[in-house]
Amino acid sequence: QLQLVESGGGLVQPGGSLRLSCAVSATTFDYYAIGWFRQAPGKEREAVSCISRNGGTTTYVDSVKGRFTISKDNAKNTVSLQMNSLKPEDTAVYYCAADPYPFRNICVMNVKYTYWGQGTQVTVSS
Repeated sequence: QLQLVESGGGLVQPGGSLRLSCAVSATTFDYYAIGWFRQAPGKEREAVSCISRNGGTTTYVDSVKGRFTISKDNAKNTVSLQMNSLKPEDTAVYYCAADPYPFRNICVMNVKYTYWGQGTQVTVSS
């Protein structure tokens, strides 16, 4: 059973930055694609970014392209999401999730991942 723990959320002013981390307990972490998702009050959960098992493939939703960067450290079992130029509309609970792809270096931008963390709140407000 995989466990994922997010950290790094908080309150930041518009234009500021935050770095979210996702720590994953897994002996075969390099088998997993990781996704970051967010859910704002009253809205459906949406995919923000994902990264393939070896980090070679990354994908972003259009609204965060050029502002967010996802990275994966297989030696430390962590995935980070660097968020710059934050906007009030980025306010949401952010979740990381994992899905196994032991034979393919891909990731997908949907909410059908197998393992999920508990989430961390990001609030962008002046």
